[in-house]
Amino acid sequence: MTDIHANRKITAVRPPRPGALVRIAAGFRQQMRSLRVVARYPSAIIGLFLILAFLALALLAPVIAPYGPFEVVYEADRSVVRLAPPDWRNWFGTTSQGMDVYSQILWGSRVALAVGMLSALGSVLIGTLIGLVSGYFGGWVDEVLMRATDVAFGIPFLPFALVVISFAQPSLMLVVLLVIFFLWRTTARVIRAQVLSLKTRPFIWAARAAGAGHLKILFLHIAPNVLPLSFLYVAIGVQTGVMLEAALSFLGFGDPHVQSWGIMLNAAFQAGAMRSAWWWVLPPGLALSAFVMAIFMLSRAYEEILNPRLRAA
Repeated sequence: MTDIHANRKITAVRPPRPGALVRIAAGFRQQMRSLRVVARYPSAIIGLFLILAFLALALLAPVIAPYGPFEVVYEADRSVVRLAPPDWRNWFGTTSQGMDVYSQILWGSRVALAVGMLSALGSVLIGTLIGLVSGYFGGWVDEVLMRATDVAFGIPFLPFALVVISFAQPSLMLVVLLVIFFLWRTTARVIRAQVLSLKTRPFIWAARAAGAGHLKILFLHIAPNVLPLSFLYVAIGVQTGVMLEAALSFLGFGDPHVQSWGIMLNAAFQAGAMRSAWWWVLPPGLALSAFVMAIFMLSRAYEEILNPRLRAA
């Protein structure tokens, strides 16, 4: 009697290889673990608290703001409340045109977050893609992209932005595009340097030996390893974007249809109230400083995690 199982081949069952979504999800889980480590730093906790506070104010501005961004405050006799100091009705006082400073601060936080996030995400996306392609392929591709980066580094932001806005109609999206054009170059250089190191690692050789193509190696093996740097430059980009938007608005080249902290400072300067009406100048200046400092404290802690030498210093 023959065994019916004698001629049956026993083959080992290979576990399914993780797909692209699984690898990307693993990369994001690693970033979330890094954020939990960031929370161990006291300065990072303060920075994160301030950022969440500004985010809450920006989201709730239409609900909690007593007035609109350009709404004028009137007395009972329909006279405009001009340059009134802080009181129970107008917590931060009013401007020379009778607008509520407290409401303008709330509406300005929405502009700051929008400009910061859009400019940071756009610049990091462009810079990361250029750095990946340039560092991985090398040769004439690297030469062309890096020379273009050198040209971008040679263009000063403020003079270039002022010329462009002078010929075009000032708008918030134009400011965002100008900030993106200014910020991507640093990210590209840093990501390229990281890719030059990563592409010589043994796991990249193993992926090539397994038959992986260039795109698969680039986006599934190398890109997840440069994501921590990209996240760091997102934080730095938010900080820089807010500062550059405030600088352009203070110089009078901001979008006149929105209310930002830089536009508030410009209006106070134009009205000659920089010293006499402190309640018009101090709130936007403190809000801008607090937001920038909060981003710096959070990004500094995250940078120490990426670079152990900073923790030893």
